[in-house]
Amino acid sequence: MTTVVSLGGSIVAPDGPDAGFIRNFSALARAWLAEDAARRLILVVGGGGPARAWQKAYRDAVDAPDADAQDWIGIMATRLNAQLVKAALLDLCPQDVVTDPSAVSVFGGRVLVAAGWKPGFSTDFDAVVLAERFGARTIVNLSNIAKVYTADPKLDPNAKPIDRISWADFRAMVGDEWVPGKNAPFDPIASKRAQELGLSVICAAGRDLPNLAAILAGRPYLGTLIGA
Repeated sequence: MTTVVSLGGSIVAPDGPDAGFIRNFSALARAWLAEDAARRLILVVGGGGPARAWQKAYRDAVDAPDADAQDWIGIMATRLNAQLVKAALLDLCPQDVVTDPSAVSVFGGRVLVAAGWKPGFSTDFDAVVLAERFGARTIVNLSNIAKVYTADPKLDPNAKPIDRISWADFRAMVGDEWVPGKNAPFDPIASKRAQELGLSVICAAGRDLPNLAAILAGRPYLGTLIGA
């Protein structure tokens, strides 16, 4: 049984790397894997604060920023964060950090760690590609929000949290285009592909590790279910 977790950079490295979170998350992952030898875990790690800081520096440094160049900067931040997460789970993750999910055919350990691939989408899309390759039907998307809202709650005081939403309704909210650094609960490009594949995505707060444990155990949880 393979479980895919899209581990948002905003929780791994909100400004810089969060060693305490990485330690606690690793302990939870180890405990969950130890309960059943058939379990395998794919972690797809985002760029977080370093990606945003370096992308902003690029935009401030040039008159006409290039979208692909900006994406590559963010991708490199995801790869550094992913290498850190892999190192924390080194004995369970013998393979190199995956940077091209379309080329991976072997899962040799208990944990596989992936990072950004190429411009045009976020690491959420990488998670969808890996879910398809290794037969996972649900992606757990961990970020700095506990639920998807009807609008940005920081901008709209009338925004309401959503427990469950269809792909059609979710995609109507987030649109169909990717912009480097876009802040959406799940990447629009990834959402389109997930809908095509019939995948489900659970969006939840990444720092709430007891809640993550409930999700992994199939118990009631706080979050938003997108899709089936």
